[in-house]
Amino acid sequence: MELSELSPVLRDARRIVVKVGSSLVTNEGRGLDEAAIGEWCRQMAALMQVSAPAGREVIMVSSGAIAEGMKRLGWTSRPREVHELQAAAAVGQMGLAQMYESKLRENGLRSAQVLLTHADLADRERYLNARSTLLTLLRMSVVPVINENDTVVNDEIKFGDNDTLGALVANLVEADLLVILTDQKGLYTADPRRDPSAEFVHEAKAGDLRLEAMAGGAGSSIGRGGMITKILAAKRAAGSGASTVIAWGREPDALLRLSRGERIGTLLVAQTQKNQARKQWMADHLQLRGAVRVDAGAAAKVRDEGKSLLPIGMTAVEGEFARGDVIAIRGPAGEEIARGLANYSSAEARLVCRRASSEFESVLGYAAEPEMVHRDNLVLTFLRPLATPA
Repeated sequence: MELSELSPVLRDARRIVVKVGSSLVTNEGRGLDEAAIGEWCRQMAALMQVSAPAGREVIMVSSGAIAEGMKRLGWTSRPREVHELQAAAAVGQMGLAQMYESKLRENGLRSAQVLLTHADLADRERYLNARSTLLTLLRMSVVPVINENDTVVNDEIKFGDNDTLGALVANLVEADLLVILTDQKGLYTADPRRDPSAEFVHEAKAGDLRLEAMAGGAGSSIGRGGMITKILAAKRAAGSGASTVIAWGREPDALLRLSRGERIGTLLVAQTQKNQARKQWMADHLQLRGAVRVDAGAAAKVRDEGKSLLPIGMTAVEGEFARGDVIAIRGPAGEEIARGLANYSSAEARLVCRRASSEFESVLGYAAEPEMVHRDNLVLTFLRPLATPA
């Protein structure tokens, strides 16, 4: 490697999203590459055993369903009709999921298939449901294998490429690092296939507009993406504080070497810290649909101790909102102390107000999250000491 120093951005990453493109997964459309998929699964298993500040978690975003379906159906070129693409995806997804499940199991890991559409992440309630599912799988040491649900997408709801999907998943789970494994070594200042003077870009700032000028068009007849989609994906992922590595998918032990801090491929560094980006997003850019009032004890726990808001500490519910909407948390005097994503609708919140989580099932008919607003989905907006109510 040309740069001798190790990168703490890579070494300290705890939650990692790995995206692999169609050309790699299917060996340029010749069918699922069992050896390559097995190698990535071996690395993921080893990666999850490598020590980190709080243990490592890995999510796989894999293309390849349509390409595998094309191969199984005997098609030599990518169809244009949506219903044909959907049919190819339906055929290919069976083999793709089976291959990952088999190879991860061989390496002692359990896996789960997760299919997403843009609508799943655009809708707040579905966004929270998807996030909760993925975080639960990670806590159970299950590797989520994610793909776009091509069997139901259309032009209005499709992600367009799995680079974008990888970035959105990184934002969804607040990953530290997005690794895009591709059929190229990384980013060059120009297309090295056409310009022999092109220089390799080892590191840059995610979102730098000059990167988009360097990126070319799609490089494969199998996949939909190109270097430009990877640059834009890195820019998107940086919005939640995740840095991105673009690297050659067949680089020996690429994932393990990255986990040691070795500089492989192109590192695009996020300029915003994860917590800062999320706090800015919730504090300034979302419309509030309602609020909950809390007692002095709950206000102190949220503001001073960084705790989640539990319904037992709520005294009133204001406005009409749905699960996943951003609401205000107001202290005893009505002052806003925080904002966050509601785990319950306003109607449900009124039922669980002043109740312990053990009572939720009796009043709601089911038991979901114990928190009204989880601390991971909460940002403080009132930083002065709370006045003691008279």
